Amino acid sequence: MAQTAVLAKPTTRPTSPNFSSGPCKKRPGWSADALQTEILGRSHRSKLGKQRLEEVIDRSREILNLPEDYLLGVVPASDTGAVEMALWSMLGARGVDMLAWESFGATWVTDVIKQLKLDDVRTLEADYGKLPDLASVDFARDVVFTWNGTTAGVRVPNGDWIADGRKGLTICDATSAIFAMELPWDKLDVVTYSWQKVLGGEGGHGIIILSPRAVERLESYTPSWPMPKIFRMTKGGKLIDGIFRGETINTPSMLVVEDAIDALKWAEEIGGLEGLLKRTRASRAHLDAWLASSDWAADLAEDPATGSNTSMCIKIVDPWALGLSADQQALLPKKISQLLEAENVALDINGYRDAPPGLRIWGGATVEPSDIKALLPWLDWAYAVVKAEFAAS
Repeated sequence: MAQTAVLAKPTTRPTSPNFSSGPCKKRPGWSADALQTEILGRSHRSKLGKQRLEEVIDRSREILNLPEDYLLGVVPASDTGAVEMALWSMLGARGVDMLAWESFGATWVTDVIKQLKLDDVRTLEADYGKLPDLASVDFARDVVFTWNGTTAGVRVPNGDWIADGRKGLTICDATSAIFAMELPWDKLDVVTYSWQKVLGGEGGHGIIILSPRAVERLESYTPSWPMPKIFRMTKGGKLIDGIFRGETINTPSMLVVEDAIDALKWAEEIGGLEGLLKRTRASRAHLDAWLASSDWAADLAEDPATGSNTSMCIKIVDPWALGLSADQQALLPKKISQLLEAENVALDINGYRDAPPGLRIWGGATVEPSDIKALLPWLDWAYAVVKAEFAAS
């Protein structure tokens, strides 16, 4: 095997080794002591409990610059629950185009075809690193897609591909995009996310955002299948609007709610949405500069315009590595991530289990861009160490 020189170990370390793509790093300076606890042990339906839930809704709407006639509500089961709520409640009224280019998008395809068993489904798929042909999407139909492929590091570049005069609904899983990428609200009818991504919040609860067109669908269409309680957004043909005023479908964790309020306050302090975008774009810029000079790593996204600035995925392109067996290629990033974990430099950066072998580094707003910059020489060092170990074996 090829020989390689081991680089000197870098001397500058990230201030935090937390680069997990979910749950993600807490905001800078976070402490449990910052959380208000007077609601703990009380009902979420109490006046105070409802006020705290409404505060999450109001602060989220303000930061996101949500249109006045769009609704935002807290729902069960994280982003997954919010997506499933939309699929089960709204699909079936017309044909649907399902877009998938990574693991979570593929999961929604499976649910629609195998669980809902819809007849009129078109699946537009692409391999990891690519987008489907967006020009072939039919907006006379409903369209379901992820804005950012969390496991592939590939995002739609903008909303220009979405037809202005669409007839169907656009249902967007935006969990690793929202608060880090600009979303064109006029092009989106349903948007879902969880606090545990860009805000660094805790899991268990999701957010669903509805346009007036989505509300009209809910009030004019009744699916043919039984609807679990946690998916129900209507009663007697009318929207249960309390969901969007803090009256949750099931019991939320008020400690998680307090943590979300803390994250939203931090976002406001750093300049709201623009402040959040600035931080994650800076992290992406550091990665791009490093990739431009790397002789062993490249972005998994083939088109630079589609590269994620949150779940940044790296593939190994060193000809030596590409000459290894498939099992050895899969072992390389695993060993790199293990080595960096042992050094307490980077935790949880091995690629997603279903994705091609590689590394996945979270660059959301709670991560200091300077920590991304400090991490990059460590990637070079770890790769050189692991390559030398392979060469010696």
